[in-house]
Amino acid sequence: MGTPALYSMTPKEIVQELDKYIIGQDQAKKSVAIALRNRYRRSLLPDDMREEITPKNILMMGPTGVGKTEIARRLAKLMDAPFVKVEATKFTEVGYVGRDVDSMVRDLVETSIRITKQRSLQEKYSIADEIAEEKIIEAIIPGKKKPPQHTGGVRGPFDFILGGNFQQQPATGESRNDALPESDVELAREQVRQQLRDGLLEEQFIEIDVVEAPKGTQLDLGNEGMSIAIGNIFGEMMPQKKKKKKVRVRDARKILREQEAQNLIDMDQVTSEALDSAEQNGIIFIDEIDKIASGGAYRSGADVSREGVQRDILPIVEGSVINTKYGPVKTDHVLFIGAGAFHTAKPTDLIPELQGRFPIRVELENLTKEAFVQILTIPENALLKQHRMLLETEGIKLDFTDDAVDEIASIATLTNEQTENIGARRLHTIMEKLLEDISFNIPDMDEREISIDAEYVKEKFIDRIHADDIDRFII
Repeated sequence: MGTPALYSMTPKEIVQELDKYIIGQDQAKKSVAIALRNRYRRSLLPDDMREEITPKNILMMGPTGVGKTEIARRLAKLMDAPFVKVEATKFTEVGYVGRDVDSMVRDLVETSIRITKQRSLQEKYSIADEIAEEKIIEAIIPGKKKPPQHTGGVRGPFDFILGGNFQQQPATGESRNDALPESDVELAREQVRQQLRDGLLEEQFIEIDVVEAPKGTQLDLGNEGMSIAIGNIFGEMMPQKKKKKKVRVRDARKILREQEAQNLIDMDQVTSEALDSAEQNGIIFIDEIDKIASGGAYRSGADVSREGVQRDILPIVEGSVINTKYGPVKTDHVLFIGAGAFHTAKPTDLIPELQGRFPIRVELENLTKEAFVQILTIPENALLKQHRMLLETEGIKLDFTDDAVDEIASIATLTNEQTENIGARRLHTIMEKLLEDISFNIPDMDEREISIDAEYVKEKFIDRIHADDIDRFII
């Protein structure tokens, strides 16, 4: 199995990549970059030592909306690694306590299968494209032994390629291709090939064979979280069913390309690589981990179930073998990233065994007004850029002045202080409210260029936002 490209990047380069999308939180970025680099270092060690070194799991602490999930998700996306996010609270639901905690590993394997399969398909697409082209040409101009696509006096869309005026097909059912010398058929096929490559036949309809997807009935095996598609049990033994389908050439190319690439990949090899990737490169992000922490010496009621969930998660984080429908998976070298706000609970409220499994602790800072200004303008997917591009699709040029950006950041900071602190998510609420009228009235607007300044922002939020009156705190 090849080493993901990101492994060869230095920690500084990884942080620079994360900086393109996430503002601030340098300490958290540094920790995940080192964790990733250590995986690369481990892959260079001899086999016996490599088995001994386990990843150092990370515990992120900070309020909602400061970038905990985003850091983990961007990291997984950058390195093309299997990544799955689970909410720890899911396992504390009534009638569900601690049940099926293994599902996080099964989800990771499913993700790994999808990524590995996609990578294998990409490698086969160039060969699949050639086969698909041949099949399209065959559908347009059948070879000597193929039955013609049009019989009787019906004229096909590509008859002009075969040269001469269209004539009635012979009553004997003999195809005109059989009547033509082989060299003429080959010449016609070459003409079609050239026209296909020049994109001249994209809108023409042709008839192709499409593999019918088997209709499977899911059988759920209860607590194990496993399921079997009954219709597929004997699917491997049965020949694939095909049906004729009339589609445009451009659609036929996509369908045939996918079909042929699927035929070319070895699913046993994909499964083997995917299981290895899940074990060695997998990242499981456990969110809301503070919600299963229970403080205090005396525990009863809900606290007992929370502690039960911690004890169920513990063996997976420690390293165990989980059965999945693709085979057993060891979790010894999966990287676990725990995250939580830890407003009421503290990391020390987790059971000691679980605390010990998250040796790296990172505190994420609250976002300041300056951070909000940067979030609005700097990242590659910056919020202002998103809204500009959305309105550009309808011919509206949107411009934000610097003082408008400053004012939006001030309102976000003030609102987070006065109400719930939801971090950067507050900016989404403010931007939607700010551009509500413009988005609604676009079809009737004559104006094509709109400039949003601080006055416009203040006017929109004058009724909602005001600096706290300090007198109300004085008794």
